[in-house]
Amino acid sequence: MNTNNDIVLLLEDLINFESVTPDCSDCQKYIDKYLSKSNFKTEYIKFDDVQNMISTYGSGAPCLAFIGHTDVVPPGNIDTWDSQPFQLTKKGDFLVGRGTSDMKGGIACFMQAVREFINENDKIHGSIKLILTGDEEGDAINGIRKLVENKTFNKNELDFCLVGEPSSSDIIGDVIRNGRRGSITGHLTIFGVQGHVAYPEKAENPIHLSSKILNQLLEIKFDNGNDHFPPTSFQISNINSGTGVDNVIPGNTNITFNIRYSTKTNHNEIKEKIMNILDKSGCSYEIKWKHSGEPYLTTKKEFIDICKDSVKDVTNLETTVSTNGGTSDGRFMAKVCDEVVELGLTNRSIHKINECVRENDLEILINIYKKILTRIFIK
Repeated sequence: MNTNNDIVLLLEDLINFESVTPDCSDCQKYIDKYLSKSNFKTEYIKFDDVQNMISTYGSGAPCLAFIGHTDVVPPGNIDTWDSQPFQLTKKGDFLVGRGTSDMKGGIACFMQAVREFINENDKIHGSIKLILTGDEEGDAINGIRKLVENKTFNKNELDFCLVGEPSSSDIIGDVIRNGRRGSITGHLTIFGVQGHVAYPEKAENPIHLSSKILNQLLEIKFDNGNDHFPPTSFQISNINSGTGVDNVIPGNTNITFNIRYSTKTNHNEIKEKIMNILDKSGCSYEIKWKHSGEPYLTTKKEFIDICKDSVKDVTNLETTVSTNGGTSDGRFMAKVCDEVVELGLTNRSIHKINECVRENDLEILINIYKKILTRIFIK
C-alpha cells in the first residue's frame, strides 16, 4: 500500500499478522517493539497456548490502562472477500481487512496516540499501560480473565481502564459503554423414546415435550431491569432433533439458549428458575451450562465524563452512555478497576465479510484518545 499516513501503515502491519484466535502470531511482539521506542517496558504472561502482554510507561498514579485483544475471528470463505482478508486494502474511503474494526484498528489508534502524546509531553506524572490478550474472540479463559484471577493487578493499581472495543454505532464516539450484561448459555437435551410415528403410544416424542417446556421457559420473568440495563432476555438460538426420515419419532431433542442478564439477578438465580421448570416437567433431561461472564457497571462519573468531554472536543457529539451489546473483557477488568469504559471504532462491519474501517475514523479516534490522555495526565 503506497501511503505516507503513519496510522494506515501501522494498521497495515497489524492486519498482516494472521492472528486468528487464539493468536499465536508475532503480532504482540511487533506491538512491543513499536512501544519500546517510546520507553514502554513489556512483560509477557502465557497461560497454556494464550500469550498476554502488559506494556507499561511511567509509574504510579494516575494509571490509565488500555485493554484490547490481538486475536481476530476467522475470515471464513476467503473467496467471498473482495480482497485478501490479511492484507489491508484501500477501497474508496475505507480500509478493508480482518480486524480493522475488531480490534486492531483500535489498538493501532492507541499506539499512535500514545506515541504522539509522549513525544509532545516530555514527562508525565503517572503511568500508561497496554494490556493485550490473544483469546478474547475464543474461549476467553486464558487471557484477561486469567490475569485477573491470578491477581496480576492489585486492587486500585489501575485507576482507569479504556477498553478499545468498537463501541461506536454510526459515528465515532456516538456511543460509549459503561457496562455490559452478563451471559449464560444452556445446552439442554430432552430425552424421549424413539419409535414409529404410526405407533405413538409405544414412543415418547421429545419434541412435543420440549414445546411445552419452552413455553414455560419463555414466560419466566427474571427481572424488570433497571436504569442502566434492560430486562434479562432469554433467547433460543438452536433446536435440533429428528433422525433424517419422516416416519421415526426421535429419541431426543437438543436445545441451545442464551440469557443476557442485568445486575438485578445473577447466574445462580437464573439456573434455579430454569431447573425448577425442568424438574417439575417430569421429563428426562440433561443440561450443560456455560457462564461467559457476569454483568458489570461503572457508576463513578470521573472517567465517563473524561471520555464524553474528549469526544465532544473532537467531534462535537453528545455521547450516549450505554450497556447494550455483547460481552467484552471489561467484565473481567471491572473486578480490579472501578472505572471501566469502552470507547472505540464503529461496529457496523465487525465479524463480517469485508470487515472495514473508514480511514478518517482512525484519525478521529487517535485525537479522542490524545484528549483523554491530556485530561488525565496534564493538569
